[in-house]
Amino acid sequence: MSEPVFASAAIVIYLLLTVLFTFRLITHGRGMGKSRLLILAYVAIILHAYTLYLRLFSGDALDISFFTVFSLIAWVIALMLISFAWHDPIENLAIGVLPIAALSVLLRLINEQTNPLAHDLSFVLEIHIITSLIAYSLLSIAALQAILLYVQDVQLHNKHAAGFVRSLPPLETMEKLLFRMIGTGFVILCISLISGFFFIEDLISQHKTVLSIGAWILFAVLLVGRWRFGWRGRIAIRWTLAGFAFLLLAYFGSKFVLEIILQRP
Repeated sequence: MSEPVFASAAIVIYLLLTVLFTFRLITHGRGMGKSRLLILAYVAIILHAYTLYLRLFSGDALDISFFTVFSLIAWVIALMLISFAWHDPIENLAIGVLPIAALSVLLRLINEQTNPLAHDLSFVLEIHIITSLIAYSLLSIAALQAILLYVQDVQLHNKHAAGFVRSLPPLETMEKLLFRMIGTGFVILCISLISGFFFIEDLISQHKTVLSIGAWILFAVLLVGRWRFGWRGRIAIRWTLAGFAFLLLAYFGSKFVLEIILQRP
């Protein structure tokens, strides 16, 4: 079967799961069970992975074009979220993650642009790429968790919590999950930045590097504030989203401008 068949199947399952997770949330757990939904999500993730394989390794070099990288990061985020959801109550974040994953598959399918990168990468560069993807994915999930935490906090303080908010774990549990994700993502981001020093020339002139360091500083301040001053609630949410905004610009900002707007690889 060709790539469009696998891509279409992945898109349909991602969107179907979005509906099923949403129904389960607003009906307080009714509908298909959590385990079955997570297993079905793995089917979509496997299909998504195969379409990525066809794109990444279609020629003599790796394709690192904007839409391929977008699809790859969306795949890693979906994989991590579904894997974490087996033991943490974060499956509701799938409502935000899975439609983005479906969109990433669609955009990669309909866009033929490529940006080849040689296969023979150094070990340090491979470490940098892998840790960058993992760090960005973890901190993306943390940003989604922060948004959900904000909605929960506002509604509980206004004393008119909607049905889906009442079905969420307590605020304290949500915050613990948030800082666990941020702490893990921060450590991996440190490894990514350190490995980058070994091969990036003129480091400070690289926009991606400067923005990534900015994100690292924001997350470091947040973690220190949590440890030293007990930061929580909206302070933690603001710092999390600010740090993620820097990462978003670092990973996609310049790539979007160069490849999509300026049409340069």
